[in-house]
Formats: sequence, C-alpha cells, structure tokens
Amino acid sequence: MSDTLPTATRVADPGIRALYQLENRWQAWLDVEVALARAQAELGIIPQAAAEAIAKAADLKGMDRQRIDEGFARTGHTIVPLVWELSRVTGEEHGGWVHWGATTQNITQTGDLLVLRQAHQVFLRLIGEVLSAMADLAERGADMPIAGRTHGQHAVPATFGYKVAVWIDELLRHVERLQQAAPRLFIAMLGGGAGTYASLGQMGPKVQAGIGRLLGFGSMTVPSRAIGDHLGENICLLGLLAATCGKIGREIYTLMKTEYGEVEEPVPPGTVGSSTMPQKRNPKLCQDIIAAAAEVRSLVPLALEAMTTEHEADRTTSLMFDSAEARACIGIGDILSRLGEIMRGLKLDPARMRANLDLGGGLIMAEAVMLDLGAAPGRQHAHDVVYDSAMAAAEQGKSFGALLTADKRVTAHMAPEQIEKLLNPTAYTGLCSDMARDGAARARKAAAELIVK
Repeated sequence: MSDTLPTATRVADPGIRALYQLENRWQAWLDVEVALARAQAELGIIPQAAAEAIAKAADLKGMDRQRIDEGFARTGHTIVPLVWELSRVTGEEHGGWVHWGATTQNITQTGDLLVLRQAHQVFLRLIGEVLSAMADLAERGADMPIAGRTHGQHAVPATFGYKVAVWIDELLRHVERLQQAAPRLFIAMLGGGAGTYASLGQMGPKVQAGIGRLLGFGSMTVPSRAIGDHLGENICLLGLLAATCGKIGREIYTLMKTEYGEVEEPVPPGTVGSSTMPQKRNPKLCQDIIAAAAEVRSLVPLALEAMTTEHEADRTTSLMFDSAEARACIGIGDILSRLGEIMRGLKLDPARMRANLDLGGGLIMAEAVMLDLGAAPGRQHAHDVVYDSAMAAAEQGKSFGALLTADKRVTAHMAPEQIEKLLNPTAYTGLCSDMARDGAARARKAAAELIVK
C-alpha cells in the first residue's frame, strides 16, 4: 500500500502504518517476553526477581539499536539479536532466564497478534465514525426519491436513505464478525520448537495460559506452529470489509459521474483534478477506496495459501501471513478513513435525483400500473398489457402515459386520472423511508459503543 496515499488526498493517516513499523513489532515481541517471564515466575519456573528484571529491561528505547542491527545483519534471524540484547540489558544475574522454553514463532506470532489487536481497535473506531456519519446521511435522505436501478437500468423508485441503510446493514455485520472472531484470533502460543510442549512439559499449558491472561488473550488448545486458520480468517474478514467499502466507493463514484450528478464526494477548495483540464472535480477518495479494496481482496488467496504449512512449521508461510496481514491492515485503515471523510461531507442533489427519476417518462412506474391493473384481469394479463405500452414507449420514443391511456385494455379498468396518479414515482418507494430511519437508529447505537472504545 502506497505510503503517499494519505497525503495525496488530504486524509489523515489513521495510524496503522505506525503499528506495522518494525520498532512497534519489536516492542510487541518484547511485551510477550515479559508476559512469558512473569507467567513462568508465577509458576516457580524462573525466579521472581528475574521476571521483574526482564520486565524492567524490555523497553526498546533503552536498548542499543546499533548492536541489534548488527546482530540481525550477522545472523539473519528474526528475533535472536533482540533476545540477546534483552538478555544483556537485563543483566548478568537474570539475563539467562530470557526466552526460557520458547521458540521464535511463539513470541513473534503472539506479539504480532498484539499489534493486530491494536489495529482492530482502530478499525472498530473508524467503522463507528463511518456509521455515525451514515446515520445522519440516512436520515437526511430517508424521503429523498431516487431511481432504484437493477442491471444498470431503472427498476422501481427508492430513496437515497434506503441506499445508505443497505450500507449500514452490511457494516454492522462486519462489526459483529470482527468482534466474534476476537476470541479465536487473539490467542497466545507457547508450544516450543514443534508445538509439543517438550521444553516445559506439564507446565507448558499453564505458562501459555498465564501469558494469555497477562496479555488479555486466550490460549491455544493445541499450540502448533502449523495452525493458521485463525490468521487466515482475519484476512478473509478484512477482505469482506474491503468488498463492502469498495462497493460503496464504486456506487458514489458512479452517482458522481457528470451524466448522473446525484451526489458528490467532498472536494475541498483548491483541489486540482487535472493538470490540463481545469474543470475536473474527480472522485479521488472513491478511487482510493476502490483501488485499496481491490488490493485487500487480492490478499485473501495469499492468506489461504499460507494456511498450507508443511509439517510442524515452515517460515515460508509465516512470511506470507506477515505480508498479507500488514498490507491488509494498512489498506483497511486507508479505506475506512476515506469512507468516513466521504460520508461526513457527501453532497446530495435531490433535484438531479428527481430529474433522473423522470428520465423514463413514467416507465419506472410500470410495476405499479401492472399491479393496480392486475386486480381485475389478473397479474400476468396485466403484465402483458403494460409490457406492450412500455416497449412501445422505449422503442418509439412515445409517452408511456399516453400509450396507457390510449389502450382500451387499460382504460376498461382504470380512468386516465388514476393512470396519471399511478405514474407519480414519489408515491411508490415502499418502506424505504422506514428502513432508512431504522438503519440510522441502529448505526447510531453501534457508533456510540464503538467510538468510545
């Protein structure tokens, strides 16, 4: 995910990139080393004084970065130089107890899940902010008639607030998914080299549970380094969230086209859309969302591939998960920050919506006419009659209303005044207004819970 993306569209970076900086990951690994030491001290495996010394020393800011970097350059190992430096800073008396009974992936995977939990907290807050803005938008557009479109064509009338209610409904389920996945996802792992507890024996599960408790995590039932379904699930969930956001971005992008003109994303004063066409007011935020959402979705196959770990462990798949997680999380942060910006500043043009609604000269009301007419000769016969007028209107450029009024099969059952009344699209929006207001209420309730966290 491009590091220039946030500044290019003047949207604040939500902070996910900082979480995935190497230094933050290292500190998370050190935090796991502290939890390991404290859990072992509670069980009498290492001295309590050693655990306290390790906890005091496990601050990356107090370590020799040059020494760590030189160690990585020399060893090419993921964590050993960091463990060496923690042991050195802890001191001769207690440094030998650092990393007792653990293997690299025990620490790095558990630590990276600490980082991921931080990212999830940001995501939930951002979704809360999006939902809060959507609530206002749904209410504002609850009674605002717009053409409902299926297969790219006018279908039946709807309201803009109903569109927003659809978005709200999907986002609320994504919140549920993220929250429901948390107990499966945020779990400590301490099975040792091959996940067998050989290094700690009967105390192994107790130590792992202690680490989980100290970190606010659960504990793996089988601490195998080959288990990755929970990591894959996370990427799949982020892919689903990205798909919803991409759909919303694409919808606004489309409705913002000159030919539609029904909405417009925020275009701050001074924004330049083109180096050569001064008039351009481009959907930059929507384009960012659509592009980033495609990238996040593309990471789902990579995560599923990473689940196919060989034997008891394979660094290959760990590297794949690391890449997929970081890129997906950074992408989701960018997407949600932009979606919130759009929802808070989206301009609506009800006059243009109404003008577009009338483009078909009443054809969008064919279903309403058919159902009213069908009360007498039956639905299928009414469908055939209205179909004839609708096709003639579309192909010959004639007035749909005039064709209906001239058809004796229609006027035998309804007066011209009744036909004219049935062709009013604002009277055929079903329960759109109700669903929009209900969606707004549900969005506000969820937002109140998410934003405070």
